[in-house]
Amino acid sequence: MGNPLLKLFRSRIYTALIMLLIIMFIGVLGYRFISDYSWVDAAYMTVITITTVGFAEVNPLDTQSKIFTIFLILASIVIVGYAITIITEYILNKNNFENIKQRKMQKLINNMSNHIIICGFGRNGKQAAKKLLAYKKSFVIIERDKDIIEKFQDEDLLFVHGNANEDETLFEAGIESANTLISALPSDADNLFVVLSARQINKTMSIISRASQETSYNKLKLAGANNVISPDRIGGDHMASLVVIPDLVEFIDNLGIVGEQNINIEEVKVEQLYDVSVVKTIRQLDLRRQTGCSVIGFKDGKGEYLVNPEADTKLIAGSKIIVLGRPEQIEKLNSEYNIA
Repeated sequence: MGNPLLKLFRSRIYTALIMLLIIMFIGVLGYRFISDYSWVDAAYMTVITITTVGFAEVNPLDTQSKIFTIFLILASIVIVGYAITIITEYILNKNNFENIKQRKMQKLINNMSNHIIICGFGRNGKQAAKKLLAYKKSFVIIERDKDIIEKFQDEDLLFVHGNANEDETLFEAGIESANTLISALPSDADNLFVVLSARQINKTMSIISRASQETSYNKLKLAGANNVISPDRIGGDHMASLVVIPDLVEFIDNLGIVGEQNINIEEVKVEQLYDVSVVKTIRQLDLRRQTGCSVIGFKDGKGEYLVNPEADTKLIAGSKIIVLGRPEQIEKLNSEYNIA
């Protein structure tokens, strides 16, 4: 939703402009038929009368024309004054409102921690934001295009206006307290610079970068990116997979559906499920009976993945499990274990 005050001013501006057009229309008709001026002379007389510039009349005015001119001047002074007042108030209030809104947004960002920073709100940035919203993750978007920010700011998204290449902008986005940065800028050179800057500021955060060229992959990894994603390569692989194993790919795509109540796969830290001072196994956790979700993957503290783990797999501190279930089962899992 936009600001109601600014909407009110916009409606008043439209009203003032319509009133100006009406008074000009009345003036032209009046001089045309009362003073018997040509259409051009009538328009000229109307403009110099409304603007009170003081030029001479086209022809001497008779009594009726003088009376009409008096009323036209008085009406135009009121209408033009009203229009100038409304436009001035709109400009001042718009600037004040934007400043207040920016300060409020910056305050929210300053209070965030363990959040995600998205650099660039193009096609990939929007897709990342949509996915994060579905998983109710907190994030901040850095975007240099003011028009894009104004277009999407009313959707309760937190924006920082600026260049992600600049350290000051990264600090405004709370990079020191963030746990992940997604660099989705269209230029590989810009992404490389962002990754370098971010890694220097925050040594422990996870950094994911977009890469358009295959030659940029190793450079971004050396700069400090944990993961480098090539949208073109992924797109090509996906299309080829739809030819080779279409049903399997369609099933996997359905696991990643984004939208309210449509999440059916979740990654959960073991610490979120129980007190790890007493180690449990997947069987003892018994998620299937309690929530209906099935454990399909396990990641140990060293980062090693195990697909379809055994029921006797020990859930040690620092490990994670990947669970699969219908949207309502995932929701039950999140609510029962208070998983944010």
